[in-house]
Amino acid sequence: MRILFFGDIFGEIGREVLKNSMPVLKSKYKPDFCIANGENSAGGRGISYNIAQEIFDSGIDVITMGNHTWARKEILRIIDSGIKIVRPANYPKGVPGKGKLVVEKKGIRLAVINLLGRIYMDQPVDCPFQTIDRELSCLKGQTDYILVDFHGEATSEKVAMGYYLDGKVSCLLGTHTHVQTADEKILENGTAYITDVGMCGPADGVIGVNRESIIRKFTLGLPIQHEPAKGKSQINAVLVTFDDDQKKAVEIIRINEVNKA
Repeated sequence: MRILFFGDIFGEIGREVLKNSMPVLKSKYKPDFCIANGENSAGGRGISYNIAQEIFDSGIDVITMGNHTWARKEILRIIDSGIKIVRPANYPKGVPGKGKLVVEKKGIRLAVINLLGRIYMDQPVDCPFQTIDRELSCLKGQTDYILVDFHGEATSEKVAMGYYLDGKVSCLLGTHTHVQTADEKILENGTAYITDVGMCGPADGVIGVNRESIIRKFTLGLPIQHEPAKGKSQINAVLVTFDDDQKKAVEIIRINEVNKA
Protein backbone atom coordinates (compact mmCIF):
# COMPACT_ATOMS: atom_id res chain seq x y z
CA MET A 1 0.00 0.00 0.00
CA ARG A 2 1.21 3.50 -0.86
CA ILE A 3 0.27 6.96 0.40
CA LEU A 4 1.24 10.14 -1.43
CA PHE A 5 1.10 13.09 0.97
CA PHE A 6 1.52 16.72 -0.12
CA GLY A 7 2.83 19.52 2.07
CA ASP A 8 0.85 22.73 2.62
CA ILE A 9 -0.86 23.89 -0.59
CA PHE A 10 -0.17 27.63 -0.71
CA GLY A 11 -2.51 29.84 -2.72
CA GLU A 12 -3.40 29.65 -6.40
CA ILE A 13 0.13 28.72 -7.45
CA GLY A 14 0.05 25.77 -5.05
CA ARG A 15 -3.29 24.57 -6.38
CA GLU A 16 -2.12 24.94 -9.98
CA VAL A 17 1.15 23.06 -9.50
CA LEU A 18 -0.72 20.30 -7.67
CA LYS A 19 -3.23 19.93 -10.49
CA ASN A 20 -0.52 19.91 -13.16
CA SER A 21 1.75 17.49 -11.28
CA MET A 22 -0.80 14.91 -10.16
CA PRO A 23 -1.12 12.95 -13.43
CA VAL A 24 2.66 12.44 -13.64
CA LEU A 25 3.07 11.65 -9.94
CA LYS A 26 0.16 9.20 -9.92
CA SER A 27 1.51 7.45 -13.00
CA LYS A 28 5.02 7.25 -11.55
CA TYR A 29 4.26 6.27 -7.95
CA LYS A 30 0.83 4.60 -8.24
CA PRO A 31 -0.45 5.67 -4.78
CA ASP A 32 -3.53 4.09 -3.23
CA PHE A 33 -4.36 7.30 -1.35
CA CYS A 34 -3.48 10.96 -1.94
CA ILE A 35 -3.68 13.35 1.03
CA ALA A 36 -2.81 17.06 1.17
CA ASN A 37 -2.66 19.81 3.75
CA GLY A 38 -4.92 22.62 2.51
CA GLU A 39 -4.94 25.18 5.33
CA ASN A 40 -3.16 27.78 3.15
CA SER A 41 -4.88 26.96 -0.13
CA ALA A 42 -7.11 30.08 -0.34
CA GLY A 43 -4.79 33.01 -0.94
CA GLY A 44 -2.33 31.70 1.62
CA ARG A 45 -4.80 31.52 4.54
CA GLY A 46 -7.70 29.12 5.02
CA ILE A 47 -9.87 27.27 2.53
CA SER A 48 -13.22 27.72 0.80
CA TYR A 49 -15.74 25.27 -0.62
CA ASN A 50 -14.81 25.96 -4.26
CA ILE A 51 -11.10 25.67 -3.55
CA ALA A 52 -11.61 22.43 -1.63
CA GLN A 53 -13.52 21.02 -4.62
CA GLU A 54 -10.69 22.13 -6.92
CA ILE A 55 -8.21 20.22 -4.77
CA PHE A 56 -10.42 17.12 -4.69
CA ASP A 57 -10.82 17.34 -8.47
CA SER A 58 -7.02 17.23 -8.73
CA GLY A 59 -7.14 13.73 -7.23
CA ILE A 60 -6.79 14.37 -3.49
CA ASP A 61 -8.81 12.04 -1.24
CA VAL A 62 -8.63 13.94 2.06
CA ILE A 63 -7.60 17.51 2.98
CA THR A 64 -5.99 18.18 6.36
CA MET A 65 -5.84 21.59 8.01
CA GLY A 66 -3.95 23.49 10.73
CA ASN A 67 -3.74 26.82 12.54
CA HIS A 68 -5.49 28.69 9.69
CA THR A 69 -8.49 26.35 9.70
CA TRP A 70 -10.92 29.16 10.60
CA ALA A 71 -9.28 31.94 8.55
CA ARG A 72 -12.31 32.05 6.19
CA LYS A 73 -15.76 32.05 7.76
CA GLU A 74 -17.17 29.94 4.91
CA ILE A 75 -15.61 26.82 6.40
CA LEU A 76 -18.03 27.02 9.32
CA ARG A 77 -20.86 26.36 6.85
CA ILE A 78 -19.23 23.41 5.08
CA ILE A 79 -17.03 21.54 7.53
CA ASP A 80 -19.92 19.48 8.92
CA SER A 81 -21.47 18.83 5.49
CA GLY A 82 -19.68 15.54 4.90
CA ILE A 83 -16.81 17.13 2.99
CA LYS A 84 -13.52 15.23 3.44
CA ILE A 85 -11.72 17.95 5.39
CA VAL A 86 -10.06 17.04 8.70
CA ARG A 87 -9.35 19.86 11.17
CA PRO A 88 -7.01 19.51 14.18
CA ALA A 89 -8.40 16.94 16.61
CA ASN A 90 -7.10 18.85 19.64
CA TYR A 91 -9.28 21.90 19.18
CA PRO A 92 -11.51 22.37 22.26
CA LYS A 93 -14.65 20.28 22.68
CA GLY A 94 -17.60 21.70 20.74
CA VAL A 95 -15.60 23.02 17.78
CA PRO A 96 -17.22 22.18 14.40
CA GLY A 97 -15.77 19.52 12.14
CA LYS A 98 -13.92 16.27 12.77
CA GLY A 99 -10.38 15.59 13.86
CA LYS A 100 -10.20 12.22 12.14
CA LEU A 101 -11.71 10.55 9.10
CA VAL A 102 -11.62 6.99 7.78
CA VAL A 103 -11.59 6.55 4.00
CA GLU A 104 -11.68 3.27 2.12
CA LYS A 105 -10.44 2.16 -1.32
CA LYS A 106 -10.25 -1.37 -2.70
CA GLY A 107 -10.99 -2.75 0.75
CA ILE A 108 -8.15 -0.77 2.37
CA ARG A 109 -9.19 1.48 5.26
CA LEU A 110 -7.06 4.54 6.04
CA ALA A 111 -7.65 6.79 9.05
CA VAL A 112 -6.43 10.39 8.68
CA ILE A 113 -5.87 12.36 11.89
CA ASN A 114 -4.88 16.04 12.12
CA LEU A 115 -3.09 17.46 15.18
CA LEU A 116 -1.95 20.99 16.00
CA GLY A 117 1.24 21.65 17.92
CA ARG A 118 1.33 23.95 20.95
CA ILE A 119 4.95 25.16 20.98
CA TYR A 120 5.24 28.65 19.39
CA MET A 121 1.68 28.27 18.08
CA ASP A 122 -0.74 30.91 19.35
CA GLN A 123 -3.75 28.59 19.42
CA PRO A 124 -5.98 27.53 22.35
CA VAL A 125 -5.71 23.79 21.79
CA ASP A 126 -5.64 20.73 24.02
CA CYS A 127 -2.54 18.60 24.55
CA PRO A 128 -1.81 16.81 21.24
CA PHE A 129 -0.30 13.81 23.06
CA GLN A 130 -3.37 13.21 25.23
CA THR A 131 -5.65 13.90 22.26
CA ILE A 132 -4.00 11.34 20.00
CA ASP A 133 -4.33 8.70 22.72
CA ARG A 134 -8.08 9.31 22.82
CA GLU A 135 -8.42 9.31 19.04
CA LEU A 136 -6.50 6.06 18.66
CA SER A 137 -8.60 4.32 21.29
CA CYS A 138 -11.71 5.23 19.28
CA LEU A 139 -10.24 3.78 16.08
CA LYS A 140 -9.55 0.25 17.31
CA GLY A 141 -10.83 -2.25 14.76
CA GLN A 142 -11.99 0.46 12.35
CA THR A 143 -8.94 0.97 10.16
CA ASP A 144 -5.95 -0.80 8.59
CA TYR A 145 -3.57 2.17 8.47
CA ILE A 146 -3.33 5.47 10.36
CA LEU A 147 -1.82 8.68 9.00
CA VAL A 148 -1.20 11.61 11.34
CA ASP A 149 -0.56 15.12 10.01
CA PHE A 150 1.10 16.97 12.89
CA HIS A 151 0.89 20.67 12.08
CA GLY A 152 3.44 22.37 14.29
CA GLU A 153 6.27 24.88 14.51
CA ALA A 154 8.75 23.26 16.89
CA THR A 155 10.96 20.50 15.53
CA SER A 156 11.37 19.06 19.03
CA GLU A 157 7.62 18.67 19.50
CA LYS A 158 7.28 16.85 16.20
CA VAL A 159 10.24 14.56 16.84
CA ALA A 160 8.87 13.71 20.29
CA MET A 161 5.47 12.92 18.81
CA GLY A 162 7.11 10.67 16.24
CA TYR A 163 8.77 8.55 18.92
CA TYR A 164 5.62 8.65 21.07
CA LEU A 165 3.55 7.21 18.22
CA ASP A 166 6.13 4.79 16.82
CA GLY A 167 4.34 1.50 16.32
CA LYS A 168 0.95 3.04 17.15
CA VAL A 169 0.36 4.77 13.80
CA SER A 170 1.46 4.04 10.24
CA CYS A 171 3.05 7.42 9.57
CA LEU A 172 3.60 10.74 11.35
CA LEU A 173 4.08 13.53 8.78
CA GLY A 174 4.86 17.06 9.91
CA THR A 175 3.50 20.19 8.24
CA HIS A 176 3.35 23.97 8.83
CA THR A 177 6.89 25.36 8.33
CA HIS A 178 6.71 25.15 4.50
CA VAL A 179 10.36 24.02 4.42
CA GLN A 180 10.96 20.35 3.65
CA THR A 181 13.26 18.61 6.11
CA ALA A 182 15.77 15.91 5.16
CA ASP A 183 15.10 13.57 8.09
CA GLU A 184 12.65 11.09 6.57
CA LYS A 185 13.02 7.69 8.21
CA ILE A 186 11.30 4.51 9.32
CA LEU A 187 11.27 4.46 13.10
CA GLU A 188 12.19 1.37 15.11
CA ASN A 189 8.65 0.00 15.36
CA GLY A 190 7.65 0.61 11.74
CA THR A 191 6.22 4.14 11.70
CA ALA A 192 7.25 6.39 8.79
CA TYR A 193 8.35 9.85 9.93
CA ILE A 194 9.39 13.25 8.59
CA THR A 195 9.54 16.51 10.56
CA ASP A 196 8.08 18.62 7.76
CA VAL A 197 6.88 17.62 4.30
CA GLY A 198 7.26 21.18 2.99
CA MET A 199 4.99 23.19 0.70
CA CYS A 200 3.30 23.13 -2.67
CA GLY A 201 3.38 26.70 -3.95
CA PRO A 202 5.73 29.58 -4.83
CA ALA A 203 9.38 28.54 -4.91
CA ASP A 204 10.91 32.03 -4.81
CA GLY A 205 9.05 33.63 -1.90
CA VAL A 206 9.59 33.46 1.86
CA ILE A 207 7.66 30.31 2.78
CA GLY A 208 5.26 31.23 -0.01
CA VAL A 209 4.88 34.96 0.65
CA ASN A 210 6.19 37.82 -1.52
CA ARG A 211 9.80 38.17 -0.38
CA GLU A 212 10.08 41.96 -0.69
CA SER A 213 7.21 42.50 1.75
CA ILE A 214 8.62 39.98 4.22
CA ILE A 215 12.04 41.64 4.07
CA ARG A 216 10.38 45.00 4.80
CA LYS A 217 8.66 43.43 7.78
CA PHE A 218 11.94 42.13 9.19
CA THR A 219 13.94 45.29 8.50
CA LEU A 220 11.35 47.91 9.47
CA GLY A 221 9.09 46.03 11.88
CA LEU A 222 5.94 47.32 10.20
CA PRO A 223 2.82 45.19 9.61
CA ILE A 224 2.35 43.94 6.05
CA GLN A 225 -0.24 42.26 3.90
CA HIS A 226 0.83 38.69 3.18
CA GLU A 227 0.57 38.20 -0.57
CA PRO A 228 1.56 34.95 -2.29
CA ALA A 229 4.80 35.20 -4.24
CA LYS A 230 4.87 34.84 -8.01
CA GLY A 231 7.34 33.08 -10.28
CA LYS A 232 8.50 29.49 -10.10
CA SER A 233 6.46 26.85 -8.29
CA GLN A 234 7.41 23.80 -6.27
CA ILE A 235 5.95 20.48 -5.21
CA ASN A 236 6.94 19.04 -1.84
CA ALA A 237 5.53 15.64 -0.94
CA VAL A 238 6.40 12.23 0.44
CA LEU A 239 5.55 8.76 -0.76
CA VAL A 240 5.18 6.17 1.99
CA THR A 241 5.14 2.45 1.12
CA PHE A 242 3.83 -0.21 3.51
CA ASP A 243 4.17 -3.96 3.82
CA ASP A 244 0.68 -5.29 3.13
CA ASP A 245 0.98 -8.17 5.57
CA GLN A 246 2.56 -6.51 8.58
CA LYS A 247 0.94 -3.10 7.87
CA LYS A 248 4.24 -1.38 8.67
CA ALA A 249 6.11 1.23 6.66
CA VAL A 250 9.04 -0.05 4.64
CA GLU A 251 10.03 3.12 2.74
CA ILE A 252 9.50 6.88 2.78
CA ILE A 253 10.70 8.96 -0.17
CA ARG A 254 10.87 12.75 -0.31
CA ILE A 255 9.62 14.49 -3.46
CA ASN A 256 10.98 17.98 -4.12
CA GLU A 257 10.44 19.41 -7.60
CA VAL A 258 10.75 23.01 -8.80
CA ASN A 259 9.02 24.10 -12.00
CA LYS A 260 9.93 27.04 -14.23
CA ALA A 261 7.80 30.18 -14.12
